[in-house]
Amino acid sequence: MHDDTSLTVGRVKRVLDERIRPAIHSAAVPLTVERNELPGEPIAPADGLALPFAPDSVPSVWGPAWSTTWFKLTGRVPAEWAGRRVEAVIDLGFDINMPGFQCEALVYRADGTPVKSINPRNQWLPITETADGDEPVELYLEAAANPVLLDYHPFLPTQEGDIRTSSTEPLYRTRRIDLAVFESEVFELSLDLEVLFELQAELPATSPRRMRILQAMDDALDVLDLQRIAATASDARARLADVLAAPAEASAHRISAIGHAHIDSAWLWPVRETIRKVARTTSSMTTLLEEQPEFQYGMSSAQQYAWLKEHRPEVYARVKAAVADGRFLPLGGMWVESDTVMPTGESLVRQFSYGQRFFESEFGIRSKGVWLPDSFGYSPALPQLMRRAGFEWFFTQKISWNQQNVFPHHTFLWEGIDGSQMFTHFPSMDTYNSQLSGMEVAKASRQFKENRLSSRSIAPVGWGDGGGGTTREMTGKATRLADLEGSAQVVWEHPDVFFDAARAELPHPAVWVGELYLELHRGTLTSQHATKALHRWAEHALVEAELWAATDAVRTGAAYPQEALDRLWQTVLLHEFHDILPGTSIAWVHREAVEVLSGVLDEARALADDARRSLAGEGDRELRFVPSSVGAGGAGGAGGAGGAGGAGRALGAAFAEATAAASVSLAEESGGWRLENDLVSVLISADGLIVSAVDRASGREAVAEGAAANLFQLHQDFPNMWDAWDIDRYYRNSVDDLTEVSEITASVVDGAAVVKVVRPFSESTIAQTIILRPGSRTVLLRNEIDWHETEKLLKLAFPLDIQAAHTEAETQFGYQSRVTHTNTSWEAAKFETSMHRFVLVREQDFGVALVNDSIYGYDTSREVHDDAVTTTVRLSLLRAPRFPDPDTDHGHHEIEIGFVIGADAAIATAEGIALNSPATVVQGAREVAPLVSVQGDGIVVSGVKLADDGSGDVIVRLYEALGRRATGSITADFEHSGIREVSLIEDALDEPRLGGELRLRPFEVRTLRIVR
Repeated sequence: MHDDTSLTVGRVKRVLDERIRPAIHSAAVPLTVERNELPGEPIAPADGLALPFAPDSVPSVWGPAWSTTWFKLTGRVPAEWAGRRVEAVIDLGFDINMPGFQCEALVYRADGTPVKSINPRNQWLPITETADGDEPVELYLEAAANPVLLDYHPFLPTQEGDIRTSSTEPLYRTRRIDLAVFESEVFELSLDLEVLFELQAELPATSPRRMRILQAMDDALDVLDLQRIAATASDARARLADVLAAPAEASAHRISAIGHAHIDSAWLWPVRETIRKVARTTSSMTTLLEEQPEFQYGMSSAQQYAWLKEHRPEVYARVKAAVADGRFLPLGGMWVESDTVMPTGESLVRQFSYGQRFFESEFGIRSKGVWLPDSFGYSPALPQLMRRAGFEWFFTQKISWNQQNVFPHHTFLWEGIDGSQMFTHFPSMDTYNSQLSGMEVAKASRQFKENRLSSRSIAPVGWGDGGGGTTREMTGKATRLADLEGSAQVVWEHPDVFFDAARAELPHPAVWVGELYLELHRGTLTSQHATKALHRWAEHALVEAELWAATDAVRTGAAYPQEALDRLWQTVLLHEFHDILPGTSIAWVHREAVEVLSGVLDEARALADDARRSLAGEGDRELRFVPSSVGAGGAGGAGGAGGAGGAGRALGAAFAEATAAASVSLAEESGGWRLENDLVSVLISADGLIVSAVDRASGREAVAEGAAANLFQLHQDFPNMWDAWDIDRYYRNSVDDLTEVSEITASVVDGAAVVKVVRPFSESTIAQTIILRPGSRTVLLRNEIDWHETEKLLKLAFPLDIQAAHTEAETQFGYQSRVTHTNTSWEAAKFETSMHRFVLVREQDFGVALVNDSIYGYDTSREVHDDAVTTTVRLSLLRAPRFPDPDTDHGHHEIEIGFVIGADAAIATAEGIALNSPATVVQGAREVAPLVSVQGDGIVVSGVKLADDGSGDVIVRLYEALGRRATGSITADFEHSGIREVSLIEDALDEPRLGGELRLRPFEVRTLRIVR
């Protein structure tokens, strides 16, 4: 017998593509089409249905970029279709290869009821299950002409990413708008063949199972009349029944499928379009839930539910009903699927608290796990925060995108910087947009790392980003794959059920310690600096506003502005979404982000100012309000973690008192200037570089011999693919040192030594002010950059005379250590890494910290010359990628860097906090005692606020900042009935620690409720 495998495969593929799938809808009649193309922003559905409509035809062009066209469709079901299932089939000009990244529509009935969305892979609409014949049809389509921006690589710069610059030419051409008869047996035959066709491709070439599938498919096509598909489909299906009925092996892998549509809260479309994408997708999913009794659908992000509630209440009502039925599953417990690398600890706490509070108030449930399939790496502080917020599991997928190293686990314990562990799962099919293809299902089983001990993985199933979510084709495939020989078993299952079963199978899973570093998308730490800077400043401003408002409420009885704070926090949390804060969205998104976050910053500062003025009272004495528990002496102060340091009152306000003036000197030396105070001595060269920085107490030189710090360096930055996302290793191969100076001056200003340097380069300019204040070990570098580069990366280099084994970079509620060598491929891959307010480089008895007010990326390298080790740290300031925003970062930027000479972890922490949360001077009449005082080396207060439940209790969050055990105490200076520990999101604990005594493990976070 000849091997006819290839002939069968080719035959099945062609018949499926060219005959069977086109026959799923048989008889068809065109609908009458009218339309109204809106000139501006979208309108409410009720207004859309009331528009005047003009006659249209098919085909016709429609839809300039970002416009909305309302189509009115009318017709009658032919009388001869009585008894048949009738559907509308609508093709607005789709490219089926790009679901989620082009035009899409939400369909309404004449009474305004939303039906479902129309998408490239979901072009059908139910009209009637059993037609009477001659019934009228009237439908309305709210069609969005979103431009295709994520086209095939290479990604080319485009002005289509902002409505202000996009083309006014129509983008799409309608192809089909019909009523049609749905042939259910043909549809089922298509799925029978598709599942078997994909399964056989994954089986061993000559296995008996594969051979029998091939023979069954041949037999089926032998009885299928290609000119009478509908009439002979049942006969063909009968020839496939036996191979489809063969049960799975007892050892078959089990896939817990969950309907899914990963909808980015903004990305290649603005926020206003995401609101509509969510409405379209949830309309389709609630319709599919009604038609498929086994199906379950999960959606994360409380923000997206809140949008539905506000903007599409008719859709939200359907979602709430499906949630109550246990079929539509709120996942994740966060406000949005945020970035977890750059937000502060307080921001991540609010992601959890606002997310869980919304789910509980709206649906009466809490999420048990954190669902973050697509964020760009995960902070090692996250396991503790998840645990302390009450979560039991963590799910992601993104680490499968690693460029260099394959992650060694799929189900494991993830351990954070404090030792907390979280049960974690990565789907072994390496996708969060599964179609349940044979390839995906086989891959899930084949590469599952825990196959020796466990038997299950998760599959999020559906098209994302407006692609429509799960389709009936996917649910049909799941039915066939539930128990099929040669395949993993697929079952629709709540992720909670999966995690409970996985934990039972793996009582002692492998442990991964430290950050989940994504070996890709390293440029997200730097792209779109304005968005990042405003977000950082807004985070700190809101924490400060809470502090002074809470103090004002307790001290004077003023109203606590909870509603305003909630609104502002939710706005900040939205902008932490993993394509907004990382800087990977279109120009429109970042233009709006800058506008919105600027407004948040102004309003938060106004709330803080109002509270400070109320607390200070009417008077003309200067009061210094210090919003932190460390570094009260200011950015230049010597205060360390756990102590007030310098002048001021931590978390309160004291009258500014005249003190003996500390000295600073400025003298010309070696063609440059020597800046000196009682702590440090710094030599600035004639071209504005720091060529010496000495800690006077120890005599240690910080700058490597023969090198210069504060050196701006410019690199070509043209990654292989993801422009705004990636920095590829080879960028280091060429570098320009920016040493040209067009202007340099030196003077003493307000008691500080100041050197001003202007550097022109390429198309841009840096105006830098170098400041050394009395009593400060920090050289402040205040940079104003007019940036107009293309595909460039700007770094600021500090070659240090320090033999550092590690860098210590601040993360949420602590810091993470990273080795400075590249012994293994894992370390070599970390050539661009993250920090928050500081990175510290040190030997046992001497260190240097670099603190900042608005940047997140840095790199480290080591060189040895004449047995002397130089550790160079370079801060990433600005990029200039051209996709998806062709003018990324162009314009004016302000970035402050502090070069801290003679630093340890306490000093680095204090200086980082002081730079980001400086003291404020207010005219007033009375000092303000802090609500709480904390004693204990290394214990830092991260927030003081009133409780979310409106009780008026005071919430204090604190943490151990230095990576060692700490003891201390907290005292409250107001009438209260006790202090007890609560969860991170202020829930009562079963066994709370009571009282003001503090014992903290390294990097431990504690949340305390002081009951009034």
